[in-house]
Amino acid sequence: MLVSKKDRDILRGLASQVAEIAALPDQQETISSWESLNGLEPVRPMVMIDQIPWHEMNGDDELTLQTKGDFCRGIETGLRRTLYAWKHMRADMVVEPVIRIPKIIHGTGFGIEKIEEIAVLDAANDVVGHRYFDQLETEDDLEKIRNPNVVLDVEATARAEESAHEIFDGILDVRMQGLFPMFAPWDLIAEWRSPEKLLFDLADRPEFTHQLMSRLTAAHISLLDQLETQGLLGGDQPTIHCTGAFSAELPADGYDPTSPRAKDLWTCGMAQIFSAVSPATHQEFELAYAEEWYARFGLVYYGCCEPLHKKIGIIRDIPHVRKISMSAWVDQEEGAEQIGTDFVFSRKPNPAFLAVDHWSPEAVAQDLCATIETCERVGCPLELILKDISTVRYQPQRLWEWADIAMRLVGA
Repeated sequence: MLVSKKDRDILRGLASQVAEIAALPDQQETISSWESLNGLEPVRPMVMIDQIPWHEMNGDDELTLQTKGDFCRGIETGLRRTLYAWKHMRADMVVEPVIRIPKIIHGTGFGIEKIEEIAVLDAANDVVGHRYFDQLETEDDLEKIRNPNVVLDVEATARAEESAHEIFDGILDVRMQGLFPMFAPWDLIAEWRSPEKLLFDLADRPEFTHQLMSRLTAAHISLLDQLETQGLLGGDQPTIHCTGAFSAELPADGYDPTSPRAKDLWTCGMAQIFSAVSPATHQEFELAYAEEWYARFGLVYYGCCEPLHKKIGIIRDIPHVRKISMSAWVDQEEGAEQIGTDFVFSRKPNPAFLAVDHWSPEAVAQDLCATIETCERVGCPLELILKDISTVRYQPQRLWEWADIAMRLVGA
């Protein structure tokens, strides 16, 4: 693909700024702190911010794109966001002297595309409401779920790699990146059948639900097998589900960077729609199937927005689990007591603090202090992961101040 001189000069200028930041001693210090936390021997609680409403953040044109080509604009977006985050809401982010270019991989789907209507409040925001239409009414409909047919587009990937080297050689290391698959079949089922119907199915049609999960789990395992066999899994892994993934335990012995294996990597998974189901139901219809996936990987991050404080007992049995999501809706005391020192208490502070009419730093500090004090009392390794931020009411300073408060409270 052709890259104009102007686009190349713009990207090299941004890359030079990233390289300067990546050379700072702070980077290795932060990586070491993540490794300590992920090894369950934390130096202090760690802080990350992700899933940001970028459309609300560009007050001074810091994020305004200047390149013209689509390939260059995608890269420029990532570089500008890295520089912006480092300047305004750094927290415990790590900046590496690397530009990761995704390999062009096709055929990773499962045969069904969601059919939906959406509701939009802010046309600039990609966070919208969804109404899904049922595509899995009968046993025959399960035949719609197909195993993936993974194919690397060799020529397109080679062109992207060549262009990346042309732009960044001498400044940043170009790394072609494969995929980091996750296991979240219930997110897909909610889109294909609808949240209401799948929940009724758990009670009214358990055999149908088991058939569905069996078929979809097999499709996931087929995807993983194909990615692993073809050397298309991701390699070095700086994050997992919006948290730092640096670990002294990974990759596993015998690692080949040209052909990563599942056991060299973190994976993550969740069953967010199971927020209100019992531990027994969660075990029967989710974890009993998920264990095959998790057993393949080196380390596991489990959970997302679902409250898991009453389910630590069954999560303990997940192979290689290391971090457990503690969403804004958990009982933190109960969750901390159940987790103890055995896993990372991955706290998701409520992003609603940034969306209210009147911004209150005091309320944020009080909320974060409650988590920190609870985990200190019990001895839980703790990370604070602010994510799912749908709006800051077009006041980006709220997010900057949240980062400052969090880092002060964790003693950074």
